[in-house]
Amino acid sequence: MPASATKSPRIAVLADSDTRWKWGALTARRIAPADAGIRLDGYLLRGRATPTPRQLAETGATADSLREVTGAEFLRAMTGESYDILVLALVGGGVQAMLHGLRHAWGSGPRPVVVTGYVGVVYEKLADGLLLRHGADLVLANSAQDADRFRAVYEGVGADAGAVTEVALPFLGGEAYAGERAPYTVTFAAQPSVPENRADRTYLLERLIGHARRHPEREVLLKLRSKPGEHTTHIEELPYQKLVRGRELPANFRLVYGHMGEVLDRTDLLVTVSSTAALESLHRCIPTAVLTDLGVREALGNHHFLGSGCLTSWDRLDAGHRPEPDPGWLARQGVAAGDGSYAGAFDAARARIGGLLERSGALAPLEPYYTPETAPGYLPGILARHHLGPDGAPLPGSPATRAEAGPVRQIVRRAARGAYRHGVQRVAPVIRRMGEL
Repeated sequence: MPASATKSPRIAVLADSDTRWKWGALTARRIAPADAGIRLDGYLLRGRATPTPRQLAETGATADSLREVTGAEFLRAMTGESYDILVLALVGGGVQAMLHGLRHAWGSGPRPVVVTGYVGVVYEKLADGLLLRHGADLVLANSAQDADRFRAVYEGVGADAGAVTEVALPFLGGEAYAGERAPYTVTFAAQPSVPENRADRTYLLERLIGHARRHPEREVLLKLRSKPGEHTTHIEELPYQKLVRGRELPANFRLVYGHMGEVLDRTDLLVTVSSTAALESLHRCIPTAVLTDLGVREALGNHHFLGSGCLTSWDRLDAGHRPEPDPGWLARQGVAAGDGSYAGAFDAARARIGGLLERSGALAPLEPYYTPETAPGYLPGILARHHLGPDGAPLPGSPATRAEAGPVRQIVRRAARGAYRHGVQRVAPVIRRMGEL
């Protein structure tokens, strides 16, 4: 239900990983009414990728309050709290479940404006992910190209495409690149699940170490997303920290953590397979290389950079090549690259939300495209994973029907999550290798 119009806007963000928390919290501040002092409450969806305190601190995204919840606990909270805007920063299935759960909880009564979107480059499961997000008041597209693709998907199935709203990635910013520093610094932005197999990840690590040896005057950084035992949006079965053990490393090669923006502050060349960090780097006019060594493939996500001018190989980088981005491609991707247009990227979303807030008491009930009639073989399973029935109501025995977890249960949950992460990163790879014998 909406908060009073006489108070500062209240915004809630529900996220299921460190990356989505960063996107959700920063997006919430960008789409809030201009010049408004807001209150931001964060909810972290309990699961395998629930971020640790260290990961949360590294995102740089803060909130006035932050707590961990199950989906059913969140729905219960939304019936007792008054918000103006709700940002769902979740994987597609999570968004769909919350939309149905919120529809059941709110019915035709007052409710906040519901916003969702994508944390970065949309290079796979376009139709699936979009239709799972249908039903929110705003579905944010990070570029003009994405906005066109999103509308085409919705219109192609006969769904209302009016929610699609063009914005930009909320975490772009920082000082523009002013030229080479001393020492010249090359940063490789690692990704948890790209590439997936040991051979490809080992290859990339060896090429990065080899680059450091060929250029001892340079500083070469391997920027890592998480420490062993932590999870991000994607499962990382073979962390680079594990692959680097026992290797003799050159003195100018280092593994680093921290906020990506701070690492880019000292970067002269950003190298990646397909990380969203490439867009952050391009936005700041830092030379950026997207590797073709493992092919240009949808599974890697680097096909998104076709036409960017950034696709290149380690052989060329070793020889001193610095890619030159295509201005037209940058414009289509919502990357301002110093032209000043980024400041107005969220104006349309703010205006649209402002208009909805003016009539918040009359907002229609949420209407997702997927219903028990349109997707009877798909939707019930998605809802059941979040302890919801086909109508969005909490199932018997779900957390919403039980008391809040006490200290002992919270400790058990943390221990169970740690065991799961250990199994994914250590036990599962061993079983997989045994199965290949």
